[in-house]
Amino acid sequence: MTPLPPHQLPVTVRMFTQRFSSTPLGARLARNLAATQLHAWGIPYRTALSDTATLIVAELAANAVTHGRVPGRDFELRLIHAPHIHLHIEVSDTRAERRPPAPGETPAPSPLTDTGRGLLLVDALADRWEVVDRVSRGVALPGKTVRAELDIPPAD
Repeated sequence: MTPLPPHQLPVTVRMFTQRFSSTPLGARLARNLAATQLHAWGIPYRTALSDTATLIVAELAANAVTHGRVPGRDFELRLIHAPHIHLHIEVSDTRAERRPPAPGETPAPSPLTDTGRGLLLVDALADRWEVVDRVSRGVALPGKTVRAELDIPPAD
């Protein structure tokens, strides 16, 4: 077997998928399990990457519960970690209507409003994000998925 050049690291892609009840408790559990899973993958608690990813999960899960909730239907969190490359975050819900605005099109809320800043945070923190139709194993499902990616800087 030929060794990899020094600038090319081997990659093992890790994936975590879990469904949660579309309740505030489900959103908190998604945030906490995301932080725990990242820690298990070697992204320690309270590091910049962990805190940023956990905040994005919290905002997307809160949006799924608040705006994407369909009674009796869960929302899904998926994390995909490609070490030294990126961390991919997906939150899917089952409501097809009420799609969020596209990246860069999120309107600023009134300064006196207590809500409406979640996607602005995602827009500011994620290296890339988008809203797509919900698909599982190549089959279109009702609902939408919000995807966000964080680039992982190379280790020094």
